[in-house]
Amino acid sequence: MAEQISFTFYNSPVGKIGLAATGKGLAALDFINPLANEDYLKLLKNRYPNFELIKDGKYIKEPLNQLKEYFSGHRKRFSCPLDLKGTPFQLKVWQALQAIPFGQTVSYEEIALKIGNPKAVRAVGQANGKNPVAIIVPCHRVIRKSGDLGGYSSGLEIKKFLLDWEQRLSR
Repeated sequence: MAEQISFTFYNSPVGKIGLAATGKGLAALDFINPLANEDYLKLLKNRYPNFELIKDGKYIKEPLNQLKEYFSGHRKRFSCPLDLKGTPFQLKVWQALQAIPFGQTVSYEEIALKIGNPKAVRAVGQANGKNPVAIIVPCHRVIRKSGDLGGYSSGLEIKKFLLDWEQRLSR
């Protein structure tokens, strides 16, 4: 019997989000505005070929509830379990991202220093861009040293929205 992965769709203030979770925790959070639901299912099947996909299954309830609380202004820190797959370097970066306080930003350089690899600024940026659970692991809170937003794999308008949202709630 194949392992199960629960998935669901959530219509957030920044557009449609797809979420997927295994028995270990949240594995994916994707902004899927341009994709049809069927396209997202194909994407999940490619990512998790040995998993049985279960719509609205038991593993997705807690991450979805926490995401809804975030967008309603009642959650500033996520506590749902995560099932992150990445290189040891990526996992280290993603762990550092989780320590960035709500409503604040840090630079790619600050993350590189925090993980003990001050010359890895570009690598930090690349790991940031490969974060599989945006928002929950707050990669949107990382900006350039100059104060510019830098990049965001789902588009700068989403990054700007999330930063502005958190700034408003932090006041």
